[in-house]
Amino acid sequence: MGPITGGKPRYHHGDLRNALIGAAVELAAEGGPERVVLREAARSVGVSPTAAYRHFSGQGDLLQAVKLRGQQALAASMTAAVRALPRLDDPGEEAVRRAEAIGRGYVRFAIEHPGLYRTAFCRTTPGEDDDFTGLEVPDDRPELAAFVELSDTLDALVATGRMRPENRPAAEVAAWSTVHGLSLLVLDGPLARLPAEQRDAVVESTLTTIVAGLIR
Repeated sequence: MGPITGGKPRYHHGDLRNALIGAAVELAAEGGPERVVLREAARSVGVSPTAAYRHFSGQGDLLQAVKLRGQQALAASMTAAVRALPRLDDPGEEAVRRAEAIGRGYVRFAIEHPGLYRTAFCRTTPGEDDDFTGLEVPDDRPELAAFVELSDTLDALVATGRMRPENRPAAEVAAWSTVHGLSLLVLDGPLARLPAEQRDAVVESTLTTIVAGLIR
């Protein structure tokens, strides 16, 4: 996808909904889900709150739209990290490197876009049950395509003999839990105090370790 944020969104007649979402994405990038306020988004694009409410039923509705954009941007970061890899002659080694790259794209997005990352996982309504999941991806959830790629990569590790078949069940959960926990430690935990060079070394070491654990 294109740039996640790019200055103040401009409102063009007939496209107010997208302009409001763009403004709300900017707000999320500045301060996470708490900054996504419908009235502020309306003010940013120069329309009245009444006009904004014609497109969104309320705060939760707008936040859900921004959450989706965050998920899409995270998926794009993961996919871009895989596409940046050179082709390898050994399909097993290529699957190993691809698994590491998927995690790298995940953590990199969290570091570079912390507000939008947090919004991608926020709860938009109490009791919400249609949350972010890469285990089963419906056709109408293209923002989760990167997690299909994760599943395919894990399958490739098994097919090439790099992963034992008995290690395959729920491997997505193990990989996802690791990179998500690592991201939160980098953003809000003690790893946030590390200089960038040391932080990046810890990220690379962790990715190598989790993949090594999957293929042991």
